[in-house]
Amino acid sequence: MNLRAAAAGLATLIISLAALVAASEAALRIYARWWPVYDIEMSRYAMELKVASDNPRIGHVHRPDSGARLMGVSVRINSDGFRDHEYQIARNGKRRVIFLGDSLTFGWGVEESKTFKEILEAAVSKVVPTEVLNFGTGNYNTAQEVNLFLEKGLKYRPDEVIVFYFINDAEPTPAVSHWEMLGHLRIVTFLWSRVNSALVRLGRSKQFREYYADLYADQQPGWIAAKAAFVQLGDICRENGITLKVILLPELHMLHDYPFAGQHGKVMAFLRDKGIEARDLAPFFAAETNPTRLWVAADDAHPNEIAHALIAKYSLDFLMEGSKGRVAGGAH
Repeated sequence: MNLRAAAAGLATLIISLAALVAASEAALRIYARWWPVYDIEMSRYAMELKVASDNPRIGHVHRPDSGARLMGVSVRINSDGFRDHEYQIARNGKRRVIFLGDSLTFGWGVEESKTFKEILEAAVSKVVPTEVLNFGTGNYNTAQEVNLFLEKGLKYRPDEVIVFYFINDAEPTPAVSHWEMLGHLRIVTFLWSRVNSALVRLGRSKQFREYYADLYADQQPGWIAAKAAFVQLGDICRENGITLKVILLPELHMLHDYPFAGQHGKVMAFLRDKGIEARDLAPFFAAETNPTRLWVAADDAHPNEIAHALIAKYSLDFLMEGSKGRVAGGAH
């Protein structure tokens, strides 16, 4: 075979592969338009609604004044980069609360009006006129949440900050990927997720239980950073007369015999030691024998609107503690 024939063969192969990728990409985009796929939707979220932050301790933030339809629900981001209404920085006489958290607090896969943020805001306001600002951002850990608050939250002069903690919030802050642009290709995201799933089934990658449990070993950098972030947030809140509370949200794969009770206990013990009020919601869900009814989708264990309503129900009295009779816009 001469060089010209070899080059022609290689060119044919490249063109064929490119055509196959293009056809697969088009087919997958059409399919996902009608039947959302979790990994693809998360990739779209990153590509369409997020931008890199200048602060490496934050990593990424929401793109201001952006919007998309993800997991079948509308998502809009306000001018300050949050999935929420527009809020004036100046106080308007109402009690003001900021929610910090990740994709669960963001309300992934749930219409904004059905999120626990909106439910709690309405319920608390019946007793004390209150506005709740939702800083929840997908793929954040505790350190990122606290740094976001330091950068954007203090200017709102909140009366209270509530951190909604999830089991993976002890992960280290990820570095920016050099392959980020590949996220625009649905087929790459789809295949990569299937490879990861296969590795888990074959035992070559940690099962999620083992992975989450290992995050809380004393020497793990993510857990060390999470604890430091809580201490920093506690100090800032005390200095500014802000009440700080933490609510632990359950992982929804198994609730009856909760596999992360030990890790939740470790978080609660640390918070108690630092004088931070906290509530673990996992025991409130212990009677649930069919957790999939609380999922956004069969391949997505984020809490759906049923679960959001339950989170609000089990959190309400904890949020109300100390709020009655409190003067909105207190000493700051």
